[in-house]
Amino acid sequence: MPRSRIAGIGKYVPSNVVTNQDLMQYMDTTDEWIQERTGIKERRYAHRTEETTTTMAVEAAKIAIERAGTTADDIDFIVFATLSPDYYFPGCGVMLQRAMKMKEIGALDVRNQCSGFLYALSVADQFIKTGMYKNILVVGSEKHSFGLDLSTRGRNISVIFGDGAGAVVLQPTEKEDQGILSTHLHSDGESAEILAMYNPGTHANHWGTHNYADFDDAPIANMFMSHAMIDKAQNFPYMDGQTVFKKAIVKFPEVILESLTANGYQSSDINMLIPHQANLRIAQFVQQKLHLSDEQVYNNIQHFGNTTAASVPLALCEAWEKGKIKEGDLVCLAAFGSGFTWASALIRW
Repeated sequence: MPRSRIAGIGKYVPSNVVTNQDLMQYMDTTDEWIQERTGIKERRYAHRTEETTTTMAVEAAKIAIERAGTTADDIDFIVFATLSPDYYFPGCGVMLQRAMKMKEIGALDVRNQCSGFLYALSVADQFIKTGMYKNILVVGSEKHSFGLDLSTRGRNISVIFGDGAGAVVLQPTEKEDQGILSTHLHSDGESAEILAMYNPGTHANHWGTHNYADFDDAPIANMFMSHAMIDKAQNFPYMDGQTVFKKAIVKFPEVILESLTANGYQSSDINMLIPHQANLRIAQFVQQKLHLSDEQVYNNIQHFGNTTAASVPLALCEAWEKGKIKEGDLVCLAAFGSGFTWASALIRW
């Protein structure tokens, strides 16, 4: 059975840089407050009307496809990870297929938020291993900026997130010392609501923060989105940051060690760890827990913020472009996020 290898990788970030000082115009916060809690100095925001989750994915995909030495016509399947699609439906996979004028290939959308890219990579890996597809485009792309509460009320969440995209082309390899060694996926929905965006949704507020009295005078169909939700700012993401942090610093190291143990390695064998860029403090805790040096971990949240499904491929691409990942290196990817879901992938580059 062949392994999957990352044959090409690309990234795209908008040109619009938004610093912590810029956010101070809209909310009661400071550069020191943001950096102390998250490590973030700046992030990118997509153009309001000219850039979408799909258009950013297209730019990252073009680079990945070119670096793989192939063309858009050769891609035979798409796996697209995002929590911020262009439309509620259809998904971004078909939008990408259309934008790149590809053949009538399959396109799958993955909704696993911060773990989305690793879930997508794992799905694509299985298709390659079974021989069903030969050139799979795996994408993580996010346009968070259009849905953030840029006020003091929403600062705990809004200062964290940014926009961007990353993509890889997965191909089979017969080399025994190359490719994806294993992927590991987990979930626990017990605390799903502590990091969630409830509305718009079909839950009729069963899990949300709202009261049914908000809808006494409205037909049930209008519960999907109402004036009451907007008036009470109930259409923005919700996060219990401390609880998420406590869970992440447990599951992050666990899933990394799981991938290493499954392949007979130790943390000291890692050449490069690319963690999901959720919070620099989480990444630093994981680094210390696993006794990794600064040269073994790559972070870029300082400049791009948390780009959710895009963060792992974006950081992976930047590390590779800077020469920090070379052929033969043992690379570990790991993520934890909303759901909760968490995942890892161990790769011999």
